[in-house]
Amino acid sequence: MSRSATRERIEEKADALFYEAGFEATSFADIASAIGISRGNFYHHFKSKDEILEAVITRRLSATQAMLEAWDTDAAPKDRILSFIRILITNRTKIMAFGCPVGTLTTELAKLDHIAEARAAQIFTLFRDWLADQFRALGHRDDADALALHVLARSQGIAVMASALKDEAFLRAEVAALEAWLDQLPDHTPTKG
Repeated sequence: MSRSATRERIEEKADALFYEAGFEATSFADIASAIGISRGNFYHHFKSKDEILEAVITRRLSATQAMLEAWDTDAAPKDRILSFIRILITNRTKIMAFGCPVGTLTTELAKLDHIAEARAAQIFTLFRDWLADQFRALGHRDDADALALHVLARSQGIAVMASALKDEAFLRAEVAALEAWLDQLPDHTPTKG
């Protein structure tokens, strides 16, 4: 296997283990064992756990950016926001088992007072800025950021409670309530003509 393919496998497995077990609880040995390489080979690619963490955060930022760009192809801003909201349903099994991957990592790094906390939080910033852009496109110029934060905070709350309660019906009901809230939000989209 090529060096870049091995590095990619390490990043992928580290990402999954950081999400499922936590950053602090995951060791080099855990990652190396999960992909079947020696610790020596592992150190050839990453010298420290913080180096792996940076690679995982970069990977998540890139995946988030690609997802948002794909959603930007949807016809209407409201449909784009619905894509964000409905990701809770799409990822419900993992969310109920482990929480939100962004929220859990950011929270853990904050508790550790880890230097990478702000870098991990950049994923939330991507979501916040993108959501604010969608609300501005709906004509909510003055309150776009507040509306974006509302959707982001509510989705995080839903993820936390769904994980704590292991209750899919709760998750679905809260997503439906958030969709209803969005549907009732006045559309101030400027008319053409």
